[in-house]
Amino acid sequence: MFEKNLKYYRLKRKMTKKDLADACDVTPMAITNYESGKRKPDMETVKKLASALGVKTIDFLQTRNDQLQFEHFEFRKKSSLSKAEQEFIRESVEEYFSRFFDTVEILGGEPLPKPIETHKLTRGGDYDKDARELRNYLSLQKDGPIEEIICMLENKGILVLEIDIDNDSFSGMNGTVNGYPYIVINKNMRPERKRTTIIHELAHFMFDWSDSTDESRNEKEATAIAGSFLISNEDIVRELGLKRTRITHDFEMVCNEYGISLYLLVKRAAQAGIISSGVEQRFYIDANKVKYKDKEPSRVNKEETPLLLKQLVLRAIYVEEINIQKAAELLNQSVSEVQRYYDKMEVSG
Repeated sequence: MFEKNLKYYRLKRKMTKKDLADACDVTPMAITNYESGKRKPDMETVKKLASALGVKTIDFLQTRNDQLQFEHFEFRKKSSLSKAEQEFIRESVEEYFSRFFDTVEILGGEPLPKPIETHKLTRGGDYDKDARELRNYLSLQKDGPIEEIICMLENKGILVLEIDIDNDSFSGMNGTVNGYPYIVINKNMRPERKRTTIIHELAHFMFDWSDSTDESRNEKEATAIAGSFLISNEDIVRELGLKRTRITHDFEMVCNEYGISLYLLVKRAAQAGIISSGVEQRFYIDANKVKYKDKEPSRVNKEETPLLLKQLVLRAIYVEEINIQKAAELLNQSVSEVQRYYDKMEVSG
């Protein structure tokens, strides 16, 4: 899988084919042929490629699981991501899940729950009811805060991964790998935005959108469902009352309880008719003046991150199916990092 690894590391370093070719004294066409598998570079060129990309030559030799079947859903048509950034995201997904499913196979192929069926729900146009139907389909309580969203989804066979991409316009996307739904999010987003993005992508998965080809409208609907999923109309009335004339300190307390941003709560309060559109708009104007989005404190007590791969790799170590060296390869970390984490777990255990 030299060709796949070469392309992955080139995109990760944000180098064009010409950039890499110039650094290695070859032509851009040679890089194209290497990445397509039409040609194999000699060892001297491999060393130059590794040096230019800041990796070890052995990194090019890491195997990829060729039994995986991916369905990468399309990026939004109005996405501002460059073609290279879109390719990097897809390559990152495939590189990650190659390691993920290698770990699953090491553990006998059965550590994952059966994935939940997707596109089974019908949108009714009432976002609050649609969100409640989604909660019910996932066997969650109908109202109240939801913690550990990523863990909850992983336990239902919906896989989540984070990608380190320095582009704020990318929040998330979805697809499937061997029949398992996956959701990928931007690692660099605020915790509250991660939660909203995950549920937004989940809405795309769980509802049937075949009757609508209006992408802009679909995005707005998925966003509205996500907001109602995180805090329902019943929740808002219980927390804020039936009518408010201004945004007060207790709004922030509700945000902390539900793990959402103040922007989202204000939007939801307006949708529920608790505040007027005038109060909503004044909040946005005042907040934008002081750049509140950049200053707002985190509303999530415990920041969520996908841990399933690490959990499975540690399990494989404990049952003596792999050693620390192999664990480091599967986690894409250094041996010393994995050893320190393993030693810490041993002491705490």
